[in-house]
Amino acid sequence: MLRLEPRSTQSFAAAWLSPVMALVLTAITGGVIFLAMGKDPSTALYIYFIEPLTTTSGLSEVAVKAGPLILIGVGLSFGFRAGVWNIGAEGQYIAGAIVGGGLAVYFYESESTLLLPAMLVFGMLGGMAWAAVPALLKTRFNANEILVSLMLVYVAELLLVHLVQGPWRNPQGWGFPGTRMFPDVAIMPLLFSGKRAHLGTLITLAVPFIAWFILAQTRFGFTVRVFGSAPLAARHAGVHGHRIIWHSLLIGGGLAGLAGVIEATSTIGQLMPNISPGYGFTAIIVAFLGRLHPVGVLLAGIAIAVTYIGGEGAQISAGLPKAVTGLFQGIILFYLLAFDLFTRYKIILPSRRTAAQ
Repeated sequence: MLRLEPRSTQSFAAAWLSPVMALVLTAITGGVIFLAMGKDPSTALYIYFIEPLTTTSGLSEVAVKAGPLILIGVGLSFGFRAGVWNIGAEGQYIAGAIVGGGLAVYFYESESTLLLPAMLVFGMLGGMAWAAVPALLKTRFNANEILVSLMLVYVAELLLVHLVQGPWRNPQGWGFPGTRMFPDVAIMPLLFSGKRAHLGTLITLAVPFIAWFILAQTRFGFTVRVFGSAPLAARHAGVHGHRIIWHSLLIGGGLAGLAGVIEATSTIGQLMPNISPGYGFTAIIVAFLGRLHPVGVLLAGIAIAVTYIGGEGAQISAGLPKAVTGLFQGIILFYLLAFDLFTRYKIILPSRRTAAQ
């Protein structure tokens, strides 16, 4: 029977080509799916993957959509590199939006220019506080961080619903769930008139390069990489495993919380029950598509953002269902995992003698 055997060495080129091949095969598979749906594959693929990049409005929307994916993906890459599996970035994203947005709710009449920077700081602290729960349970009781962080997503979602339907509901909102609209000083400034790209876009572009410097040029980045690839050797070298777990989860939670409050202060302008279309989960795909490298995550976030914007355009122009966006993201992950499997393992065919026996 067929069996998999670990490769003695892994090809660096193959590791970086696998995301490209995954995207190419996703496009080919998408063409087959469109054909089966009775749509012209070339037209549908153009609308889905190319059209968002051909206009300034499309590029602005891609930048807005890519922002939270890149921020969360970079944060997750720290943990994944260290072997810490933070699956609850969605909850940390919501917690950051709640804590940061709460300042605008309580100071809705403020005219201070310090309000927006304070919201960004509080948003990061909110995400970090939410990530501190699985970090504490992991280091104190050896609880599984995957389950703990994932379950906290539902707690954050329910907390947000309670606040926007209860104590934080807009008294002038005609009963609809949502807070007051944030004051003007709590709204991200736009970069271009008539476009939705905002100051948070520049923050997003800076974070991957800062993360790259930390991972590649600092002692902390070195310990993260060593702990993830060889934890026993790292412990013998004096690396504190609990400290790495705390740092990895807090970085991931902080950047997810920052993404949440930036989204609340830019495209939405208030807190609502549905402030995220699942960015925290999609960012897991972004992190692995970018090979857990900050600059790779930047490019992967843009690629996935194109599928969001292209999916919206395809619904309008080609009459495709909204679920196609999630289908494409799932196909990308499938091909990426398949290529990773063959990059790390080789298939051993049964010999004739073994087959005969």
